[in-house]
Amino acid sequence: MNVQFKKGVLELCVLALLDKKDRYGYELVQAISHQIEISEGSVYPLLRRLTKEEYFTTYLQESTEGPSRKYYKLTEKGRIYLQELLLEWNEFTNGVNELIKEGVNP
Repeated sequence: MNVQFKKGVLELCVLALLDKKDRYGYELVQAISHQIEISEGSVYPLLRRLTKEEYFTTYLQESTEGPSRKYYKLTEKGRIYLQELLLEWNEFTNGVNELIKEGVNP
């Protein structure tokens, strides 16, 4: 898949996954990787930035499989931002789909 496509949609994917439940970084990477081929290194800088922008809070939780895990929790500000991104995404994809139809099926 085109790298630029992935970069543009990764933020939306992370926010959407955190809307339903809190997750730790590697869990997010795994969930996204099932649908989109990404590198682990692309998610962590995004998580740091979105936390700094107060779209997430973080907390540590003990793990039976090793050290404590850092969980990310969507804030109310993050939920509002997610809704804005979803509206933009829908408008964008609808527009692109219309252009594809127009170009492919004249």
